[in-house]
Amino acid sequence: MDLSYCVVNTNGRELLMACLAAIERTHPAGVEHEVIVLDNASDDGSLRAVRASPYAVRVIALDRRAGKAENDSTLLREAHGGLCLLLNEDSELCPGATRALLDALEANPDAAVAAAQLLSPEGEPKACAWRLPGVRTAVFTALFLHNRLVVESGGTGARSVGWAQSSAMLVRRSAAEAVGWLDPDFFVYSDETDFCKRLRDTGWDVLHVPGARAVHHDQLSNDQESERRRIVEFHRGRDRYLRKHVSPAEHLVAQLLGAWFYLALWLAATVLPGRDPRRYLLHLRQQVRPWNGSGIREAAERHNQQLASGR
Repeated sequence: MDLSYCVVNTNGRELLMACLAAIERTHPAGVEHEVIVLDNASDDGSLRAVRASPYAVRVIALDRRAGKAENDSTLLREAHGGLCLLLNEDSELCPGATRALLDALEANPDAAVAAAQLLSPEGEPKACAWRLPGVRTAVFTALFLHNRLVVESGGTGARSVGWAQSSAMLVRRSAAEAVGWLDPDFFVYSDETDFCKRLRDTGWDVLHVPGARAVHHDQLSNDQESERRRIVEFHRGRDRYLRKHVSPAEHLVAQLLGAWFYLALWLAATVLPGRDPRRYLLHLRQQVRPWNGSGIREAAERHNQQLASGR
């Protein structure tokens, strides 16, 4: 088996159907492949829709909701392909994307990851690859130079980056296995950052491939009701990454610089029209105390408790 498409789905039935249709529509000829869908204890009829679809799909149906890193690791372990294309259910491959990612890894045997350029639903390129977090990137961000000096996506040719978003990411399965898969302590956010960091630390490269394009509908961030939980989980993940990979002194400096960044955004939002100062204030609070609050992990735990009780 050459390639495994590995899709995680959490209550994204319609988007999942579009994702599977895009795989079918864009898969390059002559590449032996399989499609695996891991359903993350959805309750929106996703499983029924997949099983009734015309697509040849192997299904892993969870009876409890798990985090993104754990789910991606499960897919990588279960995959038969030497290369695994990790996809969120809200990612839709564009024509030629898979072929471009395969070509990038074939041309770069030292690369373990090739990640696509993500597009908004309107077709606009989105930031999707960055320098690895640390004091230097915190300084650039505090000086509001992050778009120029931290973001590494864009351009025209495949290039090495610190880390890339895993919404459409081709991975060498052997490299993932060698570093122990993704770390399940990251529920969501910074899981792929940590994964890319560990790959790079063992000598592998990480590539961003602008020629491979995928529309990312960003289902999670479009759910306004979960915005607070997402912000909580984002800062938890970043704090966990820093604690894991930098010294305590560097961690403190990065946290303080991050606090300044969100303080400045909050102050600007209080006077600029069309800005929501409450959002930036929440970011500021979580930056200072990242382990406070209820995040996506707690929402999943409540869902699992309801499943266990039969409600």
